[in-house]
Amino acid sequence: MMNNFKMVAKTMFGFEPLLAKELKQLGASYVKEGNRNVEFEGDKGFMYKANLCCRTAVKILKPIETFKVISEDDLYKKIYAIDWSQYLNETDTLAIDGTVFSETFTHSKYVALKTKDAIVDQFREKTGIRPNVDLDHPTLRINIHIDQTNCTVSLDSSGDSLHKRGYREYTNIAPINEILAAGLLLKSGWDGLSHFHDPMCGSGTMLIEAAMIACNIPPNINREQFAFEKWKDWDVDLFEKIEESALRKIRGFDYTITGADESQSIILKAQENIENANLAEFIKINRQDFFTSEKQVDGHLHMVFNPPYGERIEVNVPEFYGKIGDTLKQNYPGSEAWFITSNLEAMKFVGLRPSRKIKVYNGKLESKFLKYEVYEGTKKLHKLNDD
Repeated sequence: MMNNFKMVAKTMFGFEPLLAKELKQLGASYVKEGNRNVEFEGDKGFMYKANLCCRTAVKILKPIETFKVISEDDLYKKIYAIDWSQYLNETDTLAIDGTVFSETFTHSKYVALKTKDAIVDQFREKTGIRPNVDLDHPTLRINIHIDQTNCTVSLDSSGDSLHKRGYREYTNIAPINEILAAGLLLKSGWDGLSHFHDPMCGSGTMLIEAAMIACNIPPNINREQFAFEKWKDWDVDLFEKIEESALRKIRGFDYTITGADESQSIILKAQENIENANLAEFIKINRQDFFTSEKQVDGHLHMVFNPPYGERIEVNVPEFYGKIGDTLKQNYPGSEAWFITSNLEAMKFVGLRPSRKIKVYNGKLESKFLKYEVYEGTKKLHKLNDD
């Protein structure tokens, strides 16, 4: 059995419980929620699995050293003291990401620069050759996190943010981040046990993430590369076993996943992305103005969508959100509709009372994720039928 070690999975605000649950279900031990992160333990194979299978993780970091730092000189000396030849050769490339919450260390880029200096100086003095910096495609990406005087040095096993799934080549003007989409779907309770519809599907991200959840498809199966594939201890046979095991857990889907958008050019982009994700058999999309549409299926319909906020796409907010409420109420009986908006005034115009309001962030925009239950007939009649 391989040796377990501590890891940290970074995530978005409010998604910590979702990520902790994902990690536990995948088999992580000692799972502990933090602020926009979740700590856990696992072995090398589990690190591969977490990168491949976590829907709400932004990055998976592997801490290698923790220590106190009191000055920039102290930081340099302690970084220099690490044996970097374990992780890097002098002909390799590196990139440093710094995050600081400290009165002593106030500039993350300067912290990254001092870290880089210590590492390359160590190689130059030992070998006469120094690794170069490559911000885009380094051999090793290193993360330095300073909280007051506590410094954690980690290897970044993911590389590019894990929202870069590998399927989305085409986007519209305001695409939703893949991790945000997956997290919203999980928060909405989407489990693949009903029909699903996104009436404002844009480039198709919500539909693709919904299909991957429904079928238990690893979210990063289409990704070209993870950072750990350049590490000295990269084990391609182990990774292929992890990948094969994850693919064996894919399940069938007995309902429909549909999407619509009023722009034909956007529909074509979404179709390309759906095909890139190898999900064309599960997802059907068409050109349709939501405000003239009707529910197309019998039984329960689960809806999650990302309407324009008036931020990057101009809309008349009172009129637009009023129409959303009217369309749901009149044309989508027996539906559970969720949508996200950063326009906190917009919900006033929907004309329906949300049964849940969840604070989330879309990038830096504080947003609300709203749930509307649209009953068959009146709500009073629905309650009487339940009784």
